[in-house]
Amino acid sequence: MKQTRLIMGMPITIEVVDPMVTQDDLDSVFAYFVSIDETFSTYKDTSEITKINRGELLPAQYSTDMRRIFSLSAQTKKETHGYFDIQHEGFYDPSGIVKGWAILNAAEMLTAEGFKNFYVDAGGDIQVAGHKDGNPWRVGIRNPFNRSENVKVLALTKQGVATSGTAIRGQHIYNPHQPATPLQEIVSMTVIGPDIYEADRFATAAFAMGKDGIQFIAKLAGFEGYMIDADARATFTSGFERYVIH
Repeated sequence: MKQTRLIMGMPITIEVVDPMVTQDDLDSVFAYFVSIDETFSTYKDTSEITKINRGELLPAQYSTDMRRIFSLSAQTKKETHGYFDIQHEGFYDPSGIVKGWAILNAAEMLTAEGFKNFYVDAGGDIQVAGHKDGNPWRVGIRNPFNRSENVKVLALTKQGVATSGTAIRGQHIYNPHQPATPLQEIVSMTVIGPDIYEADRFATAAFAMGKDGIQFIAKLAGFEGYMIDADARATFTSGFERYVIH
């Protein structure tokens, strides 16, 4: 069973190939994404993060999920030498960490229901589990200069893969150390990690580092990366090709 819905301003696709899956199973996961959007969307006047940015909520009033995201964001800022920071010009935007975290939580919901073979894709950031038709899941990396083609196709079975870049949303990522300088050295940073939460947060930070980002990923145990620069040149980590089908 495979379905796509527009939530959080992006297409979210869930595919479960285990035969016992029902519509209710998918509905509950989509409902979870809706609740995440209601809490963390910086575009909704009624969201918790918007109320925090308006000064209407004190830290003691934050929800459990919000406190968790703030804690994870602080941890990620430390681990990335300040290249990941959800605070910018006095406002909080946790979208760079919320999406991967929410995808992983959704995947864990499916696992808890006994499903072993599925993928969850939110705006191109993907968590896979098991296989499809006896083979690893195939995940394409889009060409940022031609969105209708893939530059690589990956075979994954129990990993997360996330891509940060400017092809779809333009300059939405910034370097916290030089916030006024547009990120123009690279256009795409794809990271394969042990799960989508880890891949997503480090892809965002690595993109903010510019061309140095691929070296950051290369030093992370259990991660691989694929970077495309503004001149359409690709640079990738030493173990990346073992995931490549073509």
